[in-house]
Parts: sequence; C-alpha cells; structure tokens
Amino acid sequence: MGCSRCRVTGLTLMASLGLALGGMAVGQVPSAPATPASATVAGTTSVTAAPPAARDAANALDQPLQWLQEARKSYSGVRDYTCTLLKQERMRGRMQDQNIILMKFRAQPFSVYMRWLSPQPSAGQEVAFIYGRNNNQMRVHFASGLKSTIGWKSVDPNDRRVFEQSRHNIYEAGIGNMIEQLIQSLEKERQRNKTQVRIAEYTYNNRRCHRVECIGTERDPQSPVYRCVFYLDKESKLPIRMETYDWPVVGGAATGEPIETFSFVDLRFNVSLSDRDFAR
Repeated sequence: MGCSRCRVTGLTLMASLGLALGGMAVGQVPSAPATPASATVAGTTSVTAAPPAARDAANALDQPLQWLQEARKSYSGVRDYTCTLLKQERMRGRMQDQNIILMKFRAQPFSVYMRWLSPQPSAGQEVAFIYGRNNNQMRVHFASGLKSTIGWKSVDPNDRRVFEQSRHNIYEAGIGNMIEQLIQSLEKERQRNKTQVRIAEYTYNNRRCHRVECIGTERDPQSPVYRCVFYLDKESKLPIRMETYDWPVVGGAATGEPIETFSFVDLRFNVSLSDRDFAR
C-alpha cells in the first residue's frame, strides 16, 4: 500500500486503544450503519444494494476470506498510521458511552499512542506503549483526580484497571490484529459450516465498502458472538469497522444486543512516525 492518506471510517478492537475521527468535529460521529440493504450514514450518500441474500452454505465464507487475504496483503505495506478510534464496548452489562480516541500506530517495533477526546470523564487521558521498552509496560497519564497530578505512570498491559475499561489489552490494538483475528475466526467457522453470510455494498462515511454480515445458525458454547458485521474499504481493502452482537434472548433484540463496535476514521498511512511519537 502506498504512503498517502486514505480517509476511512469504520471499526475495531483493542484495549484502552483507539483509532480515527479525523476531519469531523468532536461529537459529529457517524451513525451506526443500518441492517437493511440501503445504508445511510451521517455525511454520506445513501447507497442501495441488492437484497443481501444468504449464500450457499458450503461456500458462504469463501468470498469474505478472499477479501481478508487481500486485506492482509495490503496491510503488509503499512509501516505506521494515524487515525481516530470510535469505540464502544459492553462492560458489566451496559454499553459504554462512545469513546473517541486519537491514535498513532507503528508496526515495528509495535508501538501505540492514544489520547482520549471523549467521553468527558476520560478526556485528556493518554496511553503510550513501545514493545521492548519500559519493561513492556504502558505509560499512562490519567484524565482526572489525584492521579492526573502525578504525571505519567507505568501500568502493566494486563493490569485489572485496563479490563475495568475495556475487553482488550494493548497488544490487541490495530488494524493488523483485526485482520488476523477475523481470518482466524472465519476459517474456524468455515470448518463448522454453521454460518449464514450476507454481503452488500455500502457507503459508510463517504467510503465505498463491502459490508459482510456473518450470522451463527447454531449456538457455539465457546463463543458469545451470534452476529459479526465488518466493513472492508474497497479502495484500501482494509477493514474500517466491526460490530459484534450476542445471541438473542427472550424479550431482547431479535438481532442480538451489541457487544462492541470499533471504527477507524480518517486513516493516514506511512506518515514516518518515530520514537518521539510514542516515548513518554
């Protein structure tokens, strides 16, 4: 993938981590894409796709896996990027307020920097990490309270405080991890052959995307995920949004309640980030 700027909105997964909001003003957040074939997102043009019919079960995941292999190949040319993460996770039974996080990411050595823009209690919080430095601990600057007055503090990536705020740790951050996790999950589901797949073309935040929806047809006791939806940018070939939902329950949403959503917005690739962008 060439250097250059690619404005993208969409997905994600990570722990205290973030990705993209770029050219939008804070609070001007794209709406979650609708399930019907016609998708309208704030600030975008509505695109109507053919009704997303389920595909032949024997080959349902072949096309999504092909696209993800293309994403892996495209991502191999990414040295670093900046973006804003829009993230929302269900913690202790309720969905968090949406987190908007400015993010910098470098592939080698694995490096992450994040600064929270919202929600208000987290605004100003920062996290910095370089693998192989500082005994592989994160450097954290808390947003408020007494801790905010003591400056930067070292925190283990698996500290319990991390998992009070997120389902993931910092090692899971980034588009590359998302690609690999999706490939691993879909290859497993292809072997089980218990997945219905719907594919449609969508415009999300002015990005033309393949929208892939994978729905479990038989409960897997090893996975809480009933439905996974991800969006692949047709230009960059990379995933830019991901949503997961749990299994429907009596009295709940027929499509399952959301578990987490991640979106990458205003991605800029290969911008020559250096240690000074991550060291704290």
